[in-house]
Amino acid sequence: MPIELLALVRQQAQRLETAGVAFGQGSLNAFDEAAWLTLWRLGLPLDALDELADRSVSEAERSDVEALIQARIGTRQPAAYLTGEAWLQGVPFFIDRRSIVPRSFIAELIADASIDPWLGEATRRVLDLCTGNGSLAVLAALAWPEVEVVGADLSADALQLARRNVERHGLQDRIALCQGDGLNALAGQRFDLILCNPPYVNAQSMASLPPEFRAEPEMALAGGTDGMDFIRGLLAQARQHLNEAGVLVLEIGHERAHFEAAFPGLEPVWLATAMSEDGVLLLTREQLPGAP
Repeated sequence: MPIELLALVRQQAQRLETAGVAFGQGSLNAFDEAAWLTLWRLGLPLDALDELADRSVSEAERSDVEALIQARIGTRQPAAYLTGEAWLQGVPFFIDRRSIVPRSFIAELIADASIDPWLGEATRRVLDLCTGNGSLAVLAALAWPEVEVVGADLSADALQLARRNVERHGLQDRIALCQGDGLNALAGQRFDLILCNPPYVNAQSMASLPPEFRAEPEMALAGGTDGMDFIRGLLAQARQHLNEAGVLVLEIGHERAHFEAAFPGLEPVWLATAMSEDGVLLLTREQLPGAP
């Protein structure tokens, strides 16, 4: 028999909870994930649950939703891989297994203007290093209409996905994409701002990741024994790729202890977000190692 939409969402949330699936790739709990998948499957606006809570769901629709939830449980794929779309700061992006699901803390810092005090009238070039599906590059271009953005990644597959997202938001004239290994792909280029959400998960944490996270490209997550392998190379080269007043904004997630052990001489500014007090740091060009 028919069921109301909100009741169906609650029912599916209980299924997800009981199955013990992992969250954190677009939603943080069973209810939010069930709402996302239910609304998407029914072709309804993803932000419309409150206003449509009493909407009647037919048996056929209910069956479709239950099949999608079963796919989420059975495959342990992130929900975004099942829908082919992820949202970051209210902006939609294409996503598939070529890239990790976009969830960078840096997105919030772009959207709420937390980075803006370190920018100025001379800010014209922004680099999104380890761009993945291009989400931070797109958000940067949308937030700062006067800048040109370069998105760089080692993965040619991820860059194919990033290109789709650049085109989706009509930013082909302002975002260039570049393939290569870290800053080595950008020889001779300088920027006013470098954004980087690199692979930083330490080996012990990698070994204990749930299946949903292991479904993502390992190269975009694994940062070596202490999570700092990529970051060591980045900090050794970043100064020569920044203009005089340039800054580096770097995400390290839960790896502050490892960061401070690896770079004891650095005193970054820690940029707080809703989810973390010390998941993102900022370093000025002057603070970075290398010749003046």
